[in-house]
Amino acid sequence: MKKYKHVLKYIITGIIAIAILCAIIFVVIKIRNKVYPIEENKTSSLDIQVPISKQSTSKKIDIDEVIKKNEENIKTEKIERQEIDIEFTTQYRQNESLAKGKIQTIQEGQDGRQDAIMKTIYQNGEIISKEQISSEIRKVAVDKIVEIGTAPFSNNYVPIVGDQLKVTSNMLAIRTDPGEEAEKLITLNKGEIVILKARVENWYYVSYNSYMGWVPMDSVTYVNPNGTSDGDENNHQYTKEELSKDMGFSMLLNKKSDLTIEQFKQVLENDTNDRNNVFTENAEYFYYVESQYNLNGLFVAAVAIHESGWGTSEISQNKKNLFGYGAYDRDPYGSSYKFETFAEGIDLVSRVFVKYYINMPGTNIYNGEKAVGTYYKGATLTAVNKSYASDKNWANGVYRWMMYLYNKL
Repeated sequence: MKKYKHVLKYIITGIIAIAILCAIIFVVIKIRNKVYPIEENKTSSLDIQVPISKQSTSKKIDIDEVIKKNEENIKTEKIERQEIDIEFTTQYRQNESLAKGKIQTIQEGQDGRQDAIMKTIYQNGEIISKEQISSEIRKVAVDKIVEIGTAPFSNNYVPIVGDQLKVTSNMLAIRTDPGEEAEKLITLNKGEIVILKARVENWYYVSYNSYMGWVPMDSVTYVNPNGTSDGDENNHQYTKEELSKDMGFSMLLNKKSDLTIEQFKQVLENDTNDRNNVFTENAEYFYYVESQYNLNGLFVAAVAIHESGWGTSEISQNKKNLFGYGAYDRDPYGSSYKFETFAEGIDLVSRVFVKYYINMPGTNIYNGEKAVGTYYKGATLTAVNKSYASDKNWANGVYRWMMYLYNKL
């Protein structure tokens, strides 16, 4: 019996040990789950939802087109040394022995030369702005000297070099030499116009388009720029309708307006906008530049009005510069040119238009020179706007003033 009691004691002790071990294991498991919780598997492999993407209905992006557009908007800057012209200025002097409205050149102007450091900005391969950073003069410009007539017109007036002459005979041959036996270059009809270049005895040396030759003095007559009678009943002043028939954005600026000096004064003098009398006192010079440089003088006047606010801008008042010529965005007032007279600025800017903007490179212009055509895009307002002004509405503003002036005829 004692033996069985001893065995029972060991069995009970084992059971107690097993119970204690189970309790310990249970506690350990609880603690572990608290520290590292087991995530519930909320979805089985059968419950997984695979999203279905909808096909885009938007237009497919054309990469080549995007690259092309980006390249078109790229601006490039170039700084280089250039040898450029220094435009000569023109001095106008009154001559009491010369008929009113007439001009004669006493001394031809000569451009100077300078080495300049230029900053040029291009867009799409085209120049959109050009700025002179510094310069060194190599050749000084020589002024042009022009005399303007103040004497009343006389029927006995003797034509001078540069005058227009009208053919009075039914047919007139321009010859290679002064003499009836000389070879004919071209035959003109009555009423056609030639330009006087020289005189030898009873013969005039004249130009007609690209022809240069001789005609008898008695076969042509002087054309009075004032449009008043000079003994030739065929001389007349063009009407408003005739003068404005080609008016429009497509009109060519490298053609004369054909207004007389009196008509220039009519449209520019005593205007209520001209508070400082700038245009009243300088109306005739727009006629003179048209006569000398073969461009529309009313276009030049309209640019001056548009840029200077009828001569009220600070640059025009202090520097007699109606065009803001030479001004750069970084310092418009400081960089703009200063002229001694308004006439100097009107003359110089007219030549700049003729030489660089409204004529193709190589075109014959004034004083035997040829157009450089650096900024030539065409001879219309829209074409000039592309290179002359950064303001895209510049052409509209100038055109508005041209219409305003034409409507005053």
